[in-house]
Amino acid sequence: MIAQRTGDRNRHGARIRQGIIRASRLSVGNLLLESVQARLARLAGEADIQLLHDGLFGLEKESLRVSRQGGIAMTPHPQVLGSALTHPDITTDYSEALIEFITPPLTRVGAALDYLADLQAYVYDRLDDEILWATSMPCVLAGEDNIPIARYGTSNAGRMKHVYRVGLGHRYGHVMQVIAGVHFNWSLSELLWPALRRVDRRVCSLRDYRDDLYMAQIRNLQRYGWLIPYLFGASPAVCKSFFVGTATNLPSFDDSTYYAPHATSLRMGDIGYQNSREEGLGIKACYDDVRCYADSLLRATMTPAESWQQIGVRVGDDYRQLNANVLQIENEYYSTVRPKQLLNGLEKPSLALKERGIRYIELRSLDVNAYHPLGLDETQGRFLEVFALFCLLADSPMIDASERREIDRNLLDVAHRGREPRLMLQHRGVRLPLRAWALEILESMLPVCEVLDGIEGGAWFEDAIDDQLNKVRAPHLTPSAKMLEEMRDLGEGFYQFARRLSHQHHRYFVERELSPATVAELDARAVASLAEQRRLEAEPEVGFDRFLADYFAQT
Repeated sequence: MIAQRTGDRNRHGARIRQGIIRASRLSVGNLLLESVQARLARLAGEADIQLLHDGLFGLEKESLRVSRQGGIAMTPHPQVLGSALTHPDITTDYSEALIEFITPPLTRVGAALDYLADLQAYVYDRLDDEILWATSMPCVLAGEDNIPIARYGTSNAGRMKHVYRVGLGHRYGHVMQVIAGVHFNWSLSELLWPALRRVDRRVCSLRDYRDDLYMAQIRNLQRYGWLIPYLFGASPAVCKSFFVGTATNLPSFDDSTYYAPHATSLRMGDIGYQNSREEGLGIKACYDDVRCYADSLLRATMTPAESWQQIGVRVGDDYRQLNANVLQIENEYYSTVRPKQLLNGLEKPSLALKERGIRYIELRSLDVNAYHPLGLDETQGRFLEVFALFCLLADSPMIDASERREIDRNLLDVAHRGREPRLMLQHRGVRLPLRAWALEILESMLPVCEVLDGIEGGAWFEDAIDDQLNKVRAPHLTPSAKMLEEMRDLGEGFYQFARRLSHQHHRYFVERELSPATVAELDARAVASLAEQRRLEAEPEVGFDRFLADYFAQT
């Protein structure tokens, strides 16, 4: 297969050129294409262009532990997996039952996927009559009180993580917090930043330039980010148990399932976890530069909110939330993409960004791929690499209040109605047909594919874009459409569909053989993480009230 692709370079080049010609005849796509091509051409004259493919990739995948019957697991996070507080690779998110797998930064998407596969196979081998749910949306929920909130031990750091989650439950409800997703982490090769700064003729420190370009990339990832739920959304339906005690205007698919006929990702819609937009609670981060971004979140963590004050911070000795501010901590702010910096201990994320700048970006809008055991496949990974580079290289004006409303509206419309035949989106005051705009963006990404395929030899990245072009031209090829079609054909509700795929994925991991070295390494990490948690809990600490006061006093 590789030899066949390598021998097909003439075909590949011709298709790239043809794609560029098509894009050049379009309005928005023309501007995008020109900015990307111009930057690539200038960069090729300043640096080794192959460095574009030398970024770092990391994956985070959430998976709900469920019983064989599909109900959320009520058992604690298995101790054999190590400490959820201190394990670098295997932890929990909101619930004891919501496992989170984290890969380290690796030099290829394929390597990150292999690492993720090993982690899941390792966990599966240690689950007792439980499976990992194959979809983003949970099922067979027995109400808010039957979702066990994650616990992290008796240390102050562990208590803080638990109380933060207790606060999320009081503020937004427990059910909302057990929706699973995949995060794609990416950073550009450090060797490329000096050449890019020369290309852009910027006179500033390398750190300031890097921060500015990452923020420009983030603005584009938001501007064009509606593509992600359209192409990869895999939550067009949801169990009716998700809405126990609450109303919804979603139509019934069958007795047990709600859906939206043209939905792509209900997870990313208004039934998913979003920051409240009620008066006094709404927050929109500033994306002009990294300091503006950090300051906007810091202000939210220090600004009291009347609605959250009504919940109360503590009742007796029991904390109900960390504080009654708009955000308890910065991570409470939900966004499709975040700038990230590694933390020094219990450092505030915003202060880490202000102190040391942006280390990588985190794309958070991916549904779990229900059709792949890993929750993400390599074609998606290759597309996301191209998309990240494209958004870095394309021009990226500031986002004003009007465009911010357009971005939010586009995401919501695509989540609920993305496959609607005549759906129109908004871009800087202009109404555009989704399909026409999607084709323009995808075809403007082809020059990036040409560079990456030239490095690897073959047409891997172009093929990844071709797959997405096909989904735009034929919406029935999207995962969301395939899910609904399969449910209809097999007479399944969402629960039956998700349970069937969950058991299929279980068989995949049971049959995956791990090397003795991998098992030994993960065993050692589990043991070391438990020892580290015990060490933290044995150390003398100030009272929890003082601990929180010291944390929030960081400036």
